[in-house]
Amino acid sequence: MSLSFERTQTVAIIGGGPGGYEAALAAAQLGAEVTLVERAGVGGSAVITDVVPSKTLIATADAAVAIAGASDLGVQLFARGKEGKPLKPEIAINLAAVNKRLLSLARQQSDDMRASLVEAGVRIISGHGRLEGPGAVVVSTGAGGTDFDRIEADTLVVSVGASPRELPSARPDGERILTWTQLYDMPALPEHLIVVGSGVTGAEFAGAYMNLGAKVTLVSSRDQVLPGEDKDAAAVLEKVFKRGGMTVLSKCRAEKVERQGDGVVVTLSDGRTLEGSHCLMAVGSIPNTAGIGLEEAGVQMTESGHIQVNRVARTSVPNIYAAGDCTTFFPLASVAAMQGRTAVFHALGDVVIPLERRRITSNIFTAPEIAAVGWQEQDIEDGELRGVVHKLPLASNPRAKMMGITDGFVKIIARHGSGTVVGGVIVAPRASELIYPIAIAVERRLTVDQVSRVFAVYPSLAGSITDAARAMHIVDRDAPEE
Repeated sequence: MSLSFERTQTVAIIGGGPGGYEAALAAAQLGAEVTLVERAGVGGSAVITDVVPSKTLIATADAAVAIAGASDLGVQLFARGKEGKPLKPEIAINLAAVNKRLLSLARQQSDDMRASLVEAGVRIISGHGRLEGPGAVVVSTGAGGTDFDRIEADTLVVSVGASPRELPSARPDGERILTWTQLYDMPALPEHLIVVGSGVTGAEFAGAYMNLGAKVTLVSSRDQVLPGEDKDAAAVLEKVFKRGGMTVLSKCRAEKVERQGDGVVVTLSDGRTLEGSHCLMAVGSIPNTAGIGLEEAGVQMTESGHIQVNRVARTSVPNIYAAGDCTTFFPLASVAAMQGRTAVFHALGDVVIPLERRRITSNIFTAPEIAAVGWQEQDIEDGELRGVVHKLPLASNPRAKMMGITDGFVKIIARHGSGTVVGGVIVAPRASELIYPIAIAVERRLTVDQVSRVFAVYPSLAGSITDAARAMHIVDRDAPEE
């Protein structure tokens, strides 16, 4: 339903990633005149060089693991030799073909998103946009950015994303020292990939290339991989990594990375050196906010260059909003999309539900995946929440046994007194799908008893959610609700 205005409202959006894309669709749906400025293509880096291609690569790695592990289920692949004797074939990865496919899928997704915007009536301008005060956007277009277009708008939305952080002592060259946007140019699997950084990006790519058959060394500056995530989940993943042949170096910091012939040398802070064929630098990201007129327009920024926003994605300037990795909010594509919609709803006077960090669902696309929502066990240990935690190993699930799954668990966090579900963690294949019932429970404030009464298919991995909730039936009912 479109809103009624005395005159048509105008919305200008810089950046066509998940945040800008959803903001444009929402604004068009509400009857506004919308212009979207994007320099790389609709979908932004999330679709073209980040989320879509990386998760496609991971899906290929998952397929390779499934084939390699099929013999555990009694499925064996053989070819016939010259004398009719069975030969066990090797799994071969054609990385050039894999990269061609994933980049093609990324471009197809971008084209589909562009078509959706055009159908909705959104005007799309290809070029580099910058703010000209709080009421206009100037776009440099044409060869070399010599042509300019000026767009005046009632509401401005900035969704310019972020780029890989580069260290002066480890400058990417696009051939041997790489950022995650440059991996897809490799013609063949790296003989030895050294991954610097054990956060989400580093862990995902390290696991993917290990499962594709490459030798991988993961350099982590912390005690274990995935610092800041659920400790039990990180422990499971690190065990899987080591069992798969990955070398995990904990409490190690890379001082510098140098190109040496057809390889790289990584120097650690303790003086040791690592030699490999390639090095992936996964050491964070930098918001793409420099030089686009934010400070001149009066938008409040952090020292790191992120845009300060509130829970409806509004900046310090009333008619300027921001969404995505360039803001101080959660750096997830799903969050960027929700911020974009929320920003437009607020600006155009539609119903708005402010974003709540404790209700955001996240997923790490390793094997197994790690999904989480809401309050976590660490919050209880830190005294921020009086709660109850129950963890159920996935190995006890009958469907998991049938599928040969031995790693993972379901963990539910509930409040004392009421038994209200306030968080959860799932470590399992397709945890990104399995976390949804817990996310609904957190959003709708369901109790563990209410969750346990929902029928789960038998046998199913989702059955572990109801089993865990059922095990939490005895909660301290005399404790006051928080």
